[in-house]
Amino acid sequence: MVGIKKVEDRFTPASVYGWRVYAVSIVAATAAIMIAFIGTSISLASFKNEFNLATKSASEFAFISTNIVSTYQAGCFFGSLFGYPAGTLLGRKLGLLISAAVFCVGSAIMCVASHKTGLGPIYAGRILAGLGIGAASNLTPLYISEISPPAIRGQLVGMYEIGWQFGGLVGFWINYGITQHIGASKKQWFIPFAVQLIPGGLFALGIPLVIKESPRWLISVNRRDEAITNLCWIRHLDASDPYIVEEMNAIDLQVEHDRTAVGTGFWAPFKQVFGKWHLLKRLLICTTLFMWQNGTGINAINYYSPTIFKSIGITGTSSSLLTTGVFGVIKTVCSLLWAFVLIDKFGRRALLLIGSAGGAVGMYVIAGYIKIAKPQLHPSATLPQGGVAAMAFFYIWTIFYAISWNGTPWVVCSEVFPGSVRTVTQMLAAASNWLWNFVISRATPYMFSSMGYGVYLFFATMMVLSIPYLVFFLPETKNIPLEEMDRLFAPGMNIWNANKIVMAELQRERGLEPHAAPPAIETKATQQHLEDAEKSSV
Repeated sequence: MVGIKKVEDRFTPASVYGWRVYAVSIVAATAAIMIAFIGTSISLASFKNEFNLATKSASEFAFISTNIVSTYQAGCFFGSLFGYPAGTLLGRKLGLLISAAVFCVGSAIMCVASHKTGLGPIYAGRILAGLGIGAASNLTPLYISEISPPAIRGQLVGMYEIGWQFGGLVGFWINYGITQHIGASKKQWFIPFAVQLIPGGLFALGIPLVIKESPRWLISVNRRDEAITNLCWIRHLDASDPYIVEEMNAIDLQVEHDRTAVGTGFWAPFKQVFGKWHLLKRLLICTTLFMWQNGTGINAINYYSPTIFKSIGITGTSSSLLTTGVFGVIKTVCSLLWAFVLIDKFGRRALLLIGSAGGAVGMYVIAGYIKIAKPQLHPSATLPQGGVAAMAFFYIWTIFYAISWNGTPWVVCSEVFPGSVRTVTQMLAAASNWLWNFVISRATPYMFSSMGYGVYLFFATMMVLSIPYLVFFLPETKNIPLEEMDRLFAPGMNIWNANKIVMAELQRERGLEPHAAPPAIETKATQQHLEDAEKSSV
């Protein structure tokens, strides 16, 4: 659908890239739209008055707002763990449907909160909504990666991140429109809470109407006929088409290998991941990406944007919301560029390196401005020229972040593990994301109160430190079929050139292009790894 040259591991009919695989991926990615709708509602005077928070001291209000944010993060963390049994035992489709239902129940509970009930329903609803979001954050990237053709897998998994940004963008502008056109009243904060039910309901309706169960999961539970039917529908090909025959054979071989290597049973994948160093090492490499992602400062901005912009010198709720809305627009536009142009063209690692280098510069400049100008000591209705420059660099940071760290860790973690353990590793990847979200959401208010401009130095330095990590530990994964990912991480493999080496091997093996053989030591390393994996699994 997108006119970018695709690098394929084999000949692929055009129908494979048709509307069906995009439609299924978009509906699955709708899960992410549910994430960010209440936005900055808790900073509104009407919300504070409703729950008697206006009389609280700054430290007391910071504690309460931190609790509101972090209860959601805690729910997401445990929800990502519950996504494993749901996705493994019930399937990806039913697991997503359950996550949508739980989210809707949580959103409905939040809507009954008032000065009479206190914050109890908000806390309870946030936890339940978090459980639904957490489970979906596990299952959505996993499901999309399993139904995606290799050449556009990054683009399709990226739909999840686009959904996240779209939800955040709509949430920001709903809040801004409310502050501009609705007077201070319960409606100001109630509407964003209620609007959450719309994407949640649409997601729940779209699952049975559009989503097809993952063929890879169906094969794993011995429902081969259904798997063929679903794969043919998604690829828009007949069961006799050579592409379908080859893909089904690859899935059959992988599932059979997984059963032999890993065994069956609920806990078998856990034993495999934590009992095999090459898988545990890969898990640590990938889940640590979410530490670096949160180290960019993104969730400090997402959850505490009024505090962030106040530190630069922006005053007033309306101005803060408008600035946050522009931030959301830039992130969304750049996320579209990332998903449809950059991720499968330039790859995962290259974008992360560019994002870290460019984003670090932006954060260092902001830190320097706050250190020198001290805008918090000189509040003004208008930003001075230095403040305008600082905001410009903030938006430059946003661009670098949005085309790199925004969604790329999700893509990498969803694709680099064998199918036998992918549900477990995706669960742990999602849990890592929400764990670091929780850490940042708890720490940010205290970091700003104690570190000042040092917060920006911290985030900038984290981005710099991520660069050698990416260079020495993370191979490029674009265009590699899921069943061939082990080759990238083979012992002795040159991490920097692993993608080129493996793609050359695959294209030569499948007769796509007459490439020369890669260096003998690299090919031998790949073959030796596969042989060792076979022996260790017996």
